[in-house]
Formats: sequence, C-alpha cells, structure tokens
Amino acid sequence: MFLNAINCEGEQKDKFFISNLLIDAIRDIGPEKVVQVVTDNAPVCKAVGLLVKSRFQHIFWTSCVVHTLNLALKSICSPSPHLRYDDVMEECGWIAKVFSDAFSIKKIIVNHSMRLAMFNDHYKLKLLSVADTRFASTIVMLKRFKQTKHGLEHMVISERWDVYKEDDVEKARAVKEKNIR
Repeated sequence: MFLNAINCEGEQKDKFFISNLLIDAIRDIGPEKVVQVVTDNAPVCKAVGLLVKSRFQHIFWTSCVVHTLNLALKSICSPSPHLRYDDVMEECGWIAKVFSDAFSIKKIIVNHSMRLAMFNDHYKLKLLSVADTRFASTIVMLKRFKQTKHGLEHMVISERWDVYKEDDVEKARAVKEKNIR
C-alpha cells in the first residue's frame, strides 16, 4: 500500500531519521493495523527494524526477499576475490557464465547499429540493459533474453548475419554459437 513520498534530499539517512519516518507513518495508520515493515537489506535498515520493533513489539521487520536474492545473485555473478566461494562457485558458477554470455551478446548487438537493425527485424522487444540500482535487474535481463530467444536464433542463422563483415568476425561467431546450442 502506498502511503506517501518524502523528499529526503539533503537529509542524513541514518537509522534515526528513517525509523522516525516509519514510526510516524505507523502512527498515522494506527499501530494496530500494521504487522510488518519490509525494507531493503542495507545495514541501516536492519537497525531501523530494531528501532521500530522496540517501539511496537507486535510489528515484525523483514528484509525484502527480492533484494536479498538480487544481492546473492550479484555475489555469484561477480564474486569478491578476497572471499572464498569455492563450494558456491562449483555449484553455481554456471549462473555467472550464463549472465556473462547474455551480457556479451547484448553488448555486441546493441553497440553495433547493423547488428541491432538485424535483431529488430527479427523481434520487436528490445534487449534490456542491467541497471545496478534496480532489484532483480539480472533476472529481468535474462528473462528478456529468454523471451527473445527465437528472434536471436533467427538473426544469427540469417544470411545477413554471415555476410555482414563490418564487425568483429570472432565476436559474431561467438554470438552465433551461444545462440544455437
């Protein structure tokens, strides 16, 4: 339910500022009508959850599941070099490979006007870019690739794809191989 929007420009968004905003909103609605507060997974929001809980014992704080999963996916797709992820990467490394392949294919298509024109001839949906500031951006991009799979396949097996020589032939071959496996 949308209650209001607050311009926080110039404010220090610490646990006290944010918790006061939430507590005021809870009071406006009526604490008896609120059972849960959901925020993103930032450390400040965890502290906010504790402050809200200390005021209203019956209200639960939960981090957003989508944000948590997006953070996990980003961690898998670009693991930190100083953290040990051997077991995770052994089981989930394919996710990073799929994302990397999709990102490379998208870049080759959208950064070359002729390739993009070929794609647009075969599919009306646009390939989406990843916006790091949005939740589930990786999943959204991969979902769009799945939706455009047939258009991508038709594009790379078309005669125009093979005869277009203004582009990096190796990259074009890699895109073709990744799309018709």
